[in-house]
Amino acid sequence: MSWIKESNRPKHVFYGFLSALFGTILFCFGLAVGKEFADRQWGGKFDWLDLLATLIGGVIGQSLQIIVWVWIM
Repeated sequence: MSWIKESNRPKHVFYGFLSALFGTILFCFGLAVGKEFADRQWGGKFDWLDLLATLIGGVIGQSLQIIVWVWIM
């Protein structure tokens, strides 16, 4: 998984984690797609690996959120 350390992908993981921790995985997905769409609109490319890195962070954040909610209840 060396691809996850390239470019700014650690930031994608972090922000995906935060968005799913305080929101939902669907919110995280929307942010990821929106960010990649914006990159494409500004002349870049739609990077599927950036999207995947964001979703990996989102899955971790959503999992932690579920664990905390179950523990509280």
